[in-house]
Amino acid sequence: MTLPSSSKIIIIGGGIIGCSTAYHLAQMGQDVLLLEKAQLTSGSTWHAAGLVGQLRSSANITQLLGYSIDLYNKLEAETGLATGWKMNGGLRLACNQERWTEVQRQATTAHSFGLDMQLLTPQEAQDLWPLMDIGDVVGAAFLPTDGQASPSDITQALAKGARAKGAQLLENTPVTEILTEKGEITGVRTPQGDIACEKLVLCCGQWTRTLAKSIGVTVPLVSVEHQYMITEAFGVPSDLPTLRDPDRLTYYKEEVGGLVMGGYEPNGIPWAQNGIPDPFDFQLLESNFDHFEQLVELALPRVPALETTGIKELINGPESFTPDGNFILGEAPEMANVFVGAGFNAFGIASGGGAGMALAEWVAKGEPPYDLWPVDIRRFGRPHTDEDWVRARTMEAYGKHYTMAWPSEEHSSGRPCRRSPLYGALQSSGAVFGEKLGWERPNWFAQADEAPHDIYTFDRPNWHAPVGREHKAAREAAVLFDQTSFAKFILKGPDAEAALSWIAANRVDKPVGTIIYTQMLNDHGGIECDLTCVRTAQDEYYIVTGTGFATHDFNWISRNIPEGMNAQLVDVTSSNAVLSLFGPKAREILEQCTRDDVSHDDFAFGQARTIGIAGCPVLALRITYVGELGWELHLPTEYALTVFNALHDAGAPHGLRNAGYRAIETLRLEKGYRAWSSDIGPDHTPDEAGLGWAVKMKSNIPFKGREAVQAQRDSGVKKIMATFTCAGDVILSGRETIYRNGERCGWLSSAGFGHTLGKSIGMGYVRSDETIDKEHVLSGEYELEVATRRVKAEVTFAPLYDPKMAKVKS
Repeated sequence: MTLPSSSKIIIIGGGIIGCSTAYHLAQMGQDVLLLEKAQLTSGSTWHAAGLVGQLRSSANITQLLGYSIDLYNKLEAETGLATGWKMNGGLRLACNQERWTEVQRQATTAHSFGLDMQLLTPQEAQDLWPLMDIGDVVGAAFLPTDGQASPSDITQALAKGARAKGAQLLENTPVTEILTEKGEITGVRTPQGDIACEKLVLCCGQWTRTLAKSIGVTVPLVSVEHQYMITEAFGVPSDLPTLRDPDRLTYYKEEVGGLVMGGYEPNGIPWAQNGIPDPFDFQLLESNFDHFEQLVELALPRVPALETTGIKELINGPESFTPDGNFILGEAPEMANVFVGAGFNAFGIASGGGAGMALAEWVAKGEPPYDLWPVDIRRFGRPHTDEDWVRARTMEAYGKHYTMAWPSEEHSSGRPCRRSPLYGALQSSGAVFGEKLGWERPNWFAQADEAPHDIYTFDRPNWHAPVGREHKAAREAAVLFDQTSFAKFILKGPDAEAALSWIAANRVDKPVGTIIYTQMLNDHGGIECDLTCVRTAQDEYYIVTGTGFATHDFNWISRNIPEGMNAQLVDVTSSNAVLSLFGPKAREILEQCTRDDVSHDDFAFGQARTIGIAGCPVLALRITYVGELGWELHLPTEYALTVFNALHDAGAPHGLRNAGYRAIETLRLEKGYRAWSSDIGPDHTPDEAGLGWAVKMKSNIPFKGREAVQAQRDSGVKKIMATFTCAGDVILSGRETIYRNGERCGWLSSAGFGHTLGKSIGMGYVRSDETIDKEHVLSGEYELEVATRRVKAEVTFAPLYDPKMAKVKS
């Protein structure tokens, strides 16, 4: 095929993700060209094990994997090429009580997302998988719609389907350079010539990071050796389900009458730390039998027949893995029209169909088909630009692939990385730190007689009482949170108000010194950002958002400033520390630290001003996320320790305590405050989330998403967020299924314990196929499925604590 001079869309990489993206773009009628440096599947696709599972902790990622299965079910008939796809089901074993609790919670998550996940006795599991010994098995889960596939065959079928719809796929056409001009993508260079394009899609597997880096785009993935063995045939039935045995770190699937057995060892081996050798196509690494022996020793008691079965081959193929174990999709925040689909952590075959569909829609329409935050490239930030940090975190994630997924579990690698100026002071005060986007953040504070570290469990954890202590102090005295990790931006310029007015759903044409809580919406009315803006001057706003959303929110705001407007967005996160002082004694403490008037009459809720504390100019924001009187105090980092000490000196007689992020979570649940990425996001509108009051529909001011909000108000909503409580010692952790009058109607988006109420609290959407209202929600009888057991729940829309905001506005 002759090299074309241009194509609207160029995909680099001919593995399953690249071919699936080309297939879906071609189906949409897009002009698409795929370039593969060698032959299709020659990277890591051809040696993938090919297990296809669906369940993830996100409803939308589970839906994406379900799309893969729907596609594989029909692909062979469509293209005439065999795919090796078998829907033979998937088994997951539990060999101790805690793993069984995890599996039961996973089964409830599956039910929440509409998947048929069945819990089996050990004998029922053995009936499905007769080759295994069940002496240590407590129970098992079975997903009948899981299966397995031949990676190369599926990829070739996708390639044929793409060509049939008009896509061009060129093999032996390496891209030697990505061409840009003035920061914009213009094309690619190959040995055969240059090709111009409008959009570029990087699906290059483990080569993606280096290629993306050449144009300033960060793709945090590294290569890891991954081994599995293929046995000689010994009569294994072809319809044997896939098997995952996480307590023994291993997986199995049938292969030509034998078995494939692989796993995820705790001491994985990184590969190509100084660059991938060239060429490296259809190549494997040298088999490492000594390293693989630890998995064999775990597997033999489970499948005794392996002891006498011959090994045909030990495959050692490098795969790309990411720091959080999720793959990477989306438009690069550093450069418009450059898209990434990479880092599939050895489940690229399961993801392939759905990831290609989602990425194709993202490329063609400028947005994904639904919220894909868990895999969005914008979830990363500053630490991810450093390859050594990424490798350390990724090797930890690899080693945890089959370990228990504990509630509130923290990573330990690459720490400490980003530290507040108060890190040392907090550490000496008993802080137990967590980490978010590299930032060390106090989760809770241990007293002298308490172990200053997390002990993970599915029961009440060791930090339950300490968090309750901090929670009580916030409600009865005062607490101080170090929230320096907040992402902080300044939007400045003559058109700052006009630009923000277009992007923000709430009114921003307010006097200087006003705080504006607002969502930022997409064209469907979905919530893309949920943040606070302070008007600090006629031409300037100070914007504060969550730590983990720094890259995402900066990207959303900056790319939605209307063309031609003179307004610049600057990230000032590292310039300012943040101390949040909350509680009924907060004013008394603050009054002793400043000469400025902080009375309610002079400094009302929703106002911001600069006050002096210990020689420091402090931007004080009278706002709350915990439901108490208080202020966020934003100040230059060099003053942080001085102001911290001044507040504690003044607060000691009033019972002031340091408190951590886990207390923030329990406090905000009692107030029903929403959290972006769990309770609200691009798939949820303000009216569905109970935030319609923050949308400027009564004005005639245009803003992004306005038409969608109006259309929904005209037609009604089909889901509404509500708060649920359970009596007794029910432990809620999120994703529990909501039943209304015995019918499944949704799941909890977030959950925890309300220490003031003494009850577990969950928030989630009540959903319906028809339009509904609050009366419909309140008229139902509710149960929550918790680890497969149903418990009675009460529903409310009012905040469970201080519903009239009397304490906040005192």
